Formats: sequence, C-alpha cells, structure tokens
Amino acid sequence: MPVYDYVVVGGGTAGSVIASRLTEDPSVRVAVIEGGPSDVDRPEVLTLRRWMGLLGGELDYDYPTTEQPRGNSHIRHSRARVLGGCSSHNTLIAFQPLPSDWDEWETAGAKGWGAASMAPYFHKLRNNIVPVDEKDRNAIARDFVDAAQEAIGVPRVEGFNMQPFHEGAGFFDLAYHPENNKRSSASVAYLHPFLDRPNLHLMLETWAYRLELDGTRATGVHVRTKDGEEVLVEASREVLVCAGAVDTPRLLLHSGIGPKADLEALGIPVVLDLPGVGENLLDHPESVIVWETDGPIPENSAMDSDAGLFVRRDPASRGPDLMFHFYQIPFTDNPERLGYERPEHGVSMTPNIPKPHSRGRLFLTSADPAVKPALDFRYFTDEDDYDAQTLVDGIRMAREIAKAEPLAKWLKREVCPGPDVTSDEDISEYARKVAHTVYHPAGTCRMGDSFDELAVVSPDLKIRGLEGIRIADASVFPTMPAVNPMIGVLMVGEKCAELLASTTAPGGDA
Repeated sequence: MPVYDYVVVGGGTAGSVIASRLTEDPSVRVAVIEGGPSDVDRPEVLTLRRWMGLLGGELDYDYPTTEQPRGNSHIRHSRARVLGGCSSHNTLIAFQPLPSDWDEWETAGAKGWGAASMAPYFHKLRNNIVPVDEKDRNAIARDFVDAAQEAIGVPRVEGFNMQPFHEGAGFFDLAYHPENNKRSSASVAYLHPFLDRPNLHLMLETWAYRLELDGTRATGVHVRTKDGEEVLVEASREVLVCAGAVDTPRLLLHSGIGPKADLEALGIPVVLDLPGVGENLLDHPESVIVWETDGPIPENSAMDSDAGLFVRRDPASRGPDLMFHFYQIPFTDNPERLGYERPEHGVSMTPNIPKPHSRGRLFLTSADPAVKPALDFRYFTDEDDYDAQTLVDGIRMAREIAKAEPLAKWLKREVCPGPDVTSDEDISEYARKVAHTVYHPAGTCRMGDSFDELAVVSPDLKIRGLEGIRIADASVFPTMPAVNPMIGVLMVGEKCAELLASTTAPGGDA
C-alpha cells in the first residue's frame, strides 16, 4: 500500500467534506476508508423520498439498544453503510445550529466554536440547501402549518436558515434538488464532482478495525477489504476519524484508547487511559401521536416529513425546547408493538426533545471488533423527569393542533394513544414505551478544555494524549444542538479541513 498524507476513516457526512477540501491541493494524497459501497448510480439511495426503504437494509449497520427500563428497548439505530454516510440515508432536514447551540459548546470548553466563529462555515457548504419546493408542499402539511399557527400562536417561518428562531411552524429546509428529488448529500455535493482527482483514493467496502500507533502517534489504520484481506493503510501526516458517534468510539476502544478498567476487563491492551471515550451518548428521542384521516392523502411530498413546529415553553430557554416533525404517513411501527393497529390512511406528529437531559453510554461487550458495541442511551433517566414531561406536553399540544382548522377537517379519529389516554401518568407511559429515535446519536468523544477529564478531543479536534490523529463527526459534540444535526456535522468537517490547512501553511505547526 502507498503511504498517504491523510487517511480519512469514514466517507460519511464529515469525511466527505474533509476529503474533498484536502484534495483541492493536488500535492496532497488522501485515502478514504468507507465500509460501504458507492452511492453513484444507486437511485434507491440518491432519491430522497426512498429514504425509509433504506432503514434496516443492506446499507444499514442497524445497531440495537440495550434494555431501557423507562423507555423503548426495541429501538434500532440506523447508521449508514454507504458513501455519504447518514447524509445518504436520512431525510436531509437542514438546519444550521442555532447561535445558542454553538455558544453552549464554547461555554462547555470548545473554545473557538462559538456562534460568531462558526457562522462563516455555513456559507461555505457546497450542498444545495433550499426550502421544500412548492410542488412538494402537500396540502395536509400546509394545513398543519396553518393549524399550528392558530392553535399555538407561533409565527410562520419561511426558510428556517434565514435567521435564528426560538419558535415557529413551517416547511423545513432540505439539502436536495427539487427538480428530480435527488439528494444533495455530502457525497453528492463534495465527492461526486471530484471523483477523477488522482490524489483522491476511495477504498470502498473496506472496514477499519484498529488504529496503528507508534508510541503516542497514530500512523495509520488496519482495515479489512471486501475480499477479506487485512492491510495497513498508512498516513504520513494525520489520521482523521470520521466514523460517527457509534463507530468512532468503537474504533478507539478496540485500539486500546478508552477507560482503562473497561479495556482491561475485555483483555484489550491499554494504550491510553481516556475515560471519556463512549460517555456522554446523546440523542433526540421523540414519541408519536397518530390520527386516521378521512381518506387518502395527496401523494406529492419531498420525503413525507416536510414540515414541523418549534416551541419555546420556558421563556428562560435560550432556544426551542419542544419540536415536532409532521409525518404525512401513519408512523405506527412502535405503537403496533403495544397492540395498536395501523390505519390505512393517516398522519402523525412526533413530539421531540431538542435539549434532552438524559445522558447515555456506549461500551464494548467483546474484544472482537466484529461484535457490535452496546448502546445504552438511558432514555428518560434524568432526575427531574424533564425528558418525559417534554413528551407529555408535546402530546397535549399536538391534540390542540389537531382540533384547529384547517387540519381538523382531514382527521377522522386519534388512533394512538387514543382519546381515553388523558392523565400525565398514562400519557408519559405511552409516550416512553413508543418512543423512537430520529437517528441523531452524538457526543461520545466530546470536545472540551484541558481541565475536563471526560473530554476526548481538544478544540482543535486532536485526541488528548495522542499525536497525528483528530476526530471530526457528531461524536465530538459537547452538547446536542436543538435542531437536526446534519448541517452541524458538515460544518465540523469544514472547520476541520481549515484547521488542517492552517497546520500545513507556512508558519504552521505540522
């Protein structure tokens, strides 16, 4: 194998950005290690509205959740196994994190990541980020937006990225091409136009399972190709780990980087005792309330969840503290487990917790890298019960919206939890049992200052105690943004690429 300047582990949301930016310099050689195949010429991936067909399929790592005493233990966490990562797999809802989100990071020790510093990176993004096109604005989704304004008293938002907001109802911004419903994923925007660059080497269907270290310096990564061959891919400058909030800590742990006692218990030789690896597991849990409609819903849509609502219940909150996605389908996968039946025609509202208080943990159960890690999100375990109460408030609010015109005229009956479920206790039990994820795991290698014993990376994204290696993906999030995090991950990629460029410039520290 040739020696590359940089080895990027993970050709996903941030990895695509970094590989694209680094190879703008024709003298810089970059290898991208991607566990899945290419997304080129794969309409089932590139067509946004087909996203639900990817869940649980061949392009999904499909991680289970450990037993959740207060939540739903059946949640499956989709992580994409394809070029572009989760931006090739998700709904491409595109919010730049709010100023309060970035400022919260800086307060948590991520110096240089405040709102003023991060704002320029949004404008560097190559993705085609636009509001849901008029032709894709389904009539019932339009009426949901009007009803939410009427019932809750929030403003209508046309373009959620135009300016910071605390609350509002409207159609989302998406990273897509409305003319053909094609994704503007990280791979489409950052890699497809440049696949002919001779200094960009994609190693597809190749899985990274252990870092190569020379003392405290990372020099490469051990990979297994689709043919089963095990090879070492070496980096002369840096290894950039962009494998996501599940597989980045997993790779570190199998490389002997993590909590010493946990590694020793599994017989993994300890290279660096770094107790924060796998801690601070974050997510955006949400529940669901479903209505049967009087008949079929018009079929035009960008991806069946095109509109939503943000609410600030607590005036002291720095941003939204309750969110809804509005699904133009009856989303009953989890309620059916409790005995509810899916209506032939229906819609759903999904109350979501923008700033959850519960924190979980990712850990290994085996020294074998092929064994999936355990994901214990510890859903709804926060001491003040804030997370569960947020869902109770959300279901009550959803019912108020459903009573309001022009949405009410579409709705025949509330299917689940059903109108007889009215007490806080009963709503909470239902909401927690049918809770699901919107696939936003984050925080497992969090960024922080030198005084934070559980910080895994410093504000320059370097792993504490190691050289020649950085992390750039959702695992570095110190706290969860109030909005869908994909744009935040792209911006992390852009900032990482800039940090790398500054170290190789004249006077840099490379």
